[in-house]
Amino acid sequence: MATRIERHGLQVDQVLHDFVEGQALPGTGVEADAFWTALSTLAHEFGPRNAELLKIRNSLQTQIDDWHIRHRNQPHDHEAYKAFLTEIGYLLPEGDGFEIETANTDPEIATVPGPQLVVPITNARYALNAANARWGSLYDGLYGTDAMGSPAPKGGYDKGRGARVVARARVFLDEAFPLDGTSHADARRYYVHDGVLLVDDMPLTDPSKFIGYTGHPKAPDAVLLKNHGLHVELVFDRTHPIGSRDQAGLADVRLESAISAIMDCEDSVACVDAEDKTLAYSNWLGLMKGDLSESFEKGGQTVTRALNPDRTYTAPDGGEVTIKGRALMLVRNVGHLMTNPAILLRDGSEIFEGLMDAMITALIAKHDLAKTTGLRNSHTGSVYVVKPKLHGPAEVAFADETFTFVEQALGLPQYTVKLGIMDEERRTSVNLKECIRAAKHRVAFINTGFLDRTGDEIHTSMEAGPFSRKDFIKRKAWIGGYEDRNVDIGLECGLSGKAQIGKGMWAMPDMMAAMIEQKIAHPQAGANCAWVPSPTAATLHALHYHKVDVFAVQNKLLQGGRRAHVDIILDIPLASYRKWNSAQVTREVENNAQGILGYVVRWIDQGVGCSKVPDINNIGLMEDRATCRISAQHIANWLHHNIVTRDEVMSIMQRMAKVVDDQNAGDPNYTPMAPGFDGIAFQAACDLVFDGRVQPSGYTEPVLHQRRLELKAAG
Repeated sequence: MATRIERHGLQVDQVLHDFVEGQALPGTGVEADAFWTALSTLAHEFGPRNAELLKIRNSLQTQIDDWHIRHRNQPHDHEAYKAFLTEIGYLLPEGDGFEIETANTDPEIATVPGPQLVVPITNARYALNAANARWGSLYDGLYGTDAMGSPAPKGGYDKGRGARVVARARVFLDEAFPLDGTSHADARRYYVHDGVLLVDDMPLTDPSKFIGYTGHPKAPDAVLLKNHGLHVELVFDRTHPIGSRDQAGLADVRLESAISAIMDCEDSVACVDAEDKTLAYSNWLGLMKGDLSESFEKGGQTVTRALNPDRTYTAPDGGEVTIKGRALMLVRNVGHLMTNPAILLRDGSEIFEGLMDAMITALIAKHDLAKTTGLRNSHTGSVYVVKPKLHGPAEVAFADETFTFVEQALGLPQYTVKLGIMDEERRTSVNLKECIRAAKHRVAFINTGFLDRTGDEIHTSMEAGPFSRKDFIKRKAWIGGYEDRNVDIGLECGLSGKAQIGKGMWAMPDMMAAMIEQKIAHPQAGANCAWVPSPTAATLHALHYHKVDVFAVQNKLLQGGRRAHVDIILDIPLASYRKWNSAQVTREVENNAQGILGYVVRWIDQGVGCSKVPDINNIGLMEDRATCRISAQHIANWLHHNIVTRDEVMSIMQRMAKVVDDQNAGDPNYTPMAPGFDGIAFQAACDLVFDGRVQPSGYTEPVLHQRRLELKAAG
């Protein structure tokens, strides 16, 4: 049993209590007594309202289930369905036009389009990697991935591949920073004369793209350029292995890459108790103070990683220009559903985790807000909180009220906390304009989370019939309408130039050539940020923002009006052709089961919340609770509609468990599921599938948390 300390009606686990009083509070100007009093008020007064919102979710879902059951043997009547959703308060009337009034957002949020990383906050090394991914080597990104069409070579340096990398980088420079009368491919000398960058005596076609340099103007160590708001650094070093062979001495091309990074307390972590939450909060504190570091073994040596400093250059006019060395950091809090035993209330119940996150992550961010020099996160005095899995305007309004209370309790000006709204549940998608209105003074981010969105789509319409296979669900019209409408409404509500309009994750971290080919669609769609799975992917995705002027795209979209409406989003992606043969059914269930098991076994046994899991074709896919939700809900749907039997699914689960065991054979910390299939992890995976239909909104968290706590209790 945890040792608990009573604070104003809260029974606080000592691990968390000691962290808050010993580390988080000092330096914020907030007294311990005032903090616990406020948190107790938040937990006891806002908690019942939180619970009521969850009851409304359940009530609406029950009514939708009943409607589909009553109409199951009839042709789908779209207008009747839409009228029903309006009658029960699921689909709300859209109000008059408005524009958000969010103020004091940093340039990375408002005016600099670019890639965005999402990283588990519980892994300090990953968090530091993400924060430092503001800058990345284009040479490394091209050489070390399949970005140029072939995999990275093994062994020593491949001079032929290196030459192709250099040539490809020169093409990029010609496209983004064209020269008058010559090409970067032919350049022999870069120098600065009278504040102008000259390349073999020729200026840039647009001289304003030259921002600064380091070293001597006649032979700079580095030259800083800027295109579409993003910086590019040319690094010169004739003693470098690459620079020594380059006619201009160009050793590297470094791109401003991850403009922002979400430090995640939600889908990519496994935080089930005070110990886990304290680790998450401790790393967030280190990032906000600027002193987080992590030591690890690499290449037989101990490496210590810390936050990168800012970068200073000589401006064309001889002054100084300082460029941020780190991504702007947002923190993703937990949504409204889960509670956590880290704190118990007067009646012995657990605190709603989202309320605890709101209070503690905002408190910690005060350490950054107090700075005037050094490694600052926000230069405009803002805190950025992403709020996931919100269902409709009332839940957004509740989040807004929560942060107003938190700001008052912590002595922060109202609307210091900026809110990121994840558009990943259907009730938010169909009411997006009103969701934005509900937090119009603090919205700094909307994002299409197509993974959770698909899971919610299946659960919401579970009783309507069997869904298409997953690949076919993505091809149906509703998903394109959802993506388009998110951008359209964001622009209508005035987010352009004030906030981020984001797109979801590229889930295949080893397939960079495909990402380069496909993910340009995100800026072309008007999104000024999109999620990537690694710092290298951020560098390669940054190329797209040099090709596409996102704000020009947004301005054009504003002229054209909406491209998609509610009707298309309510078009349920059911299977129109259900005569699958047994091999097709088996293959679909196998693919789902393998992904679930590969993710869950590490979540439960090792507390790893985000994994690169090989699929049944041994292609590594990023798996988190959102992808797990889709797979579990899909099998649950096919079970419910007798596409596959329980015995067939269990047989597949056991067969795929053996596959996952083989894929993890090299992990010394791995506990095999076969041949007994009686471990807690395997049981958790089965719970997600066989009890998936009755999970709240189809979420995986209740099962995963319960089973992880069970394993921890068993030692």
